[in-house]
Amino acid sequence: MVRRRVGARAAALAVLATVALASASCAAGGGSGSPATRPHKASSHDPMTSAALLRIARTFNNDYAENKDAAVYARWDAASRAIISEATFVARHKECPNASGAKPDTWGVTRGPGHEWFVHYAIDGVQLTDTWFYVDGRFQFDLPKSNPSAVALYRSSPAQYAKKVGCAG
Repeated sequence: MVRRRVGARAAALAVLATVALASASCAAGGGSGSPATRPHKASSHDPMTSAALLRIARTFNNDYAENKDAAVYARWDAASRAIISEATFVARHKECPNASGAKPDTWGVTRGPGHEWFVHYAIDGVQLTDTWFYVDGRFQFDLPKSNPSAVALYRSSPAQYAKKVGCAG
């Protein structure tokens, strides 16, 4: 995954967007995410097509921009979930919501040479690419491959996180 170096504001937007870029419905107790990001029952599968992933990624990116963080987290893969718990992810975003107002423009999907899929989008004119995998019949977002800087961000203390993303915390 390739990311361009950009200004601090755009970089913060990219971190926040990718991380959400990472939100869909509340866990089993019943949230109301959109169909594209709602947790699936074991018998339900995402079609393994570029069109299906594009639809899912658009919802995912929009959910992140709209601070629907449980919905974003529901699409994270196991490696991403190992970085931060859902409760902590949601709490941090509640304390420091994404207030950029920038709507992501998710326009394309390509398959990688291995098992990865790449989602192409832009935020405030900054072009980004996220990495997804098809696992157990579902498309899942890979945070470490999509946005390595977000890994350190989420592993930081709540105060450090608030300072790094530029909110009062």
